[in-house]
Amino acid sequence: MTIKIEKKIKGFSLVDLEQEKVRKAAEEAAAVVQMDETLQRPETLVGATYKIKSPLFEHALYVTINDIVLNPGTAFEQRRPFEIFINSKGMEHFQWIVALTRIMSAVFRKGGDCTFLVEELKAVFDPRGGYLKRGGVYMPSLVAEIGAVLERHLIAIGLMEGQKLDEEQRLYLAEKRAAYEASQGTTTAEPGEGFPPGAQLCGKCNTQAVVQMDGCATCLNCGHSKCG
Repeated sequence: MTIKIEKKIKGFSLVDLEQEKVRKAAEEAAAVVQMDETLQRPETLVGATYKIKSPLFEHALYVTINDIVLNPGTAFEQRRPFEIFINSKGMEHFQWIVALTRIMSAVFRKGGDCTFLVEELKAVFDPRGGYLKRGGVYMPSLVAEIGAVLERHLIAIGLMEGQKLDEEQRLYLAEKRAAYEASQGTTTAEPGEGFPPGAQLCGKCNTQAVVQMDGCATCLNCGHSKCG
């Protein structure tokens, strides 16, 4: 492309393109809004509500996690959790629920890595014993299930990576499950979502999906096997 200069050139300077790119990148980075406790809450937040139905509670709990979108429309756009609320018809545990949600919300707004909350919550055990939720997944406590909900949400917004099986692993587990059901003469998926009756709890993924096949205990959910 040719540009015709109509006016007299009075001066010029050389521009290093690499240095100019670095300068612009630095300016953009400096303008990026980071998550910290000084960030004011917008009028409107985006979020999701999750239902928890536990045998430890008569009524279901509804966990709402609201997110703030930082630097929307730019290459630095990021969605971060900003606050969490838990509601239920039965509020006999109102005090510790309010305390937990306020502390978690404060951690969200502090900025930095908040994913550690998942493991901390999931490691809480109820002295009365845990329970199996739909799908045969073992929950050691109600607090642990709140941690599982948080994990699910952080995976959905891209702050955590979920454990995914590749296509070869999925086909292998499908074959194992079909072979086991054929040997048992049943296709009933109880309890849960696709795992045979009588399956045991897996020590790796905490799912009631371990069956005996060829003399070896194999998990039909994650593929873990004591035989290697």
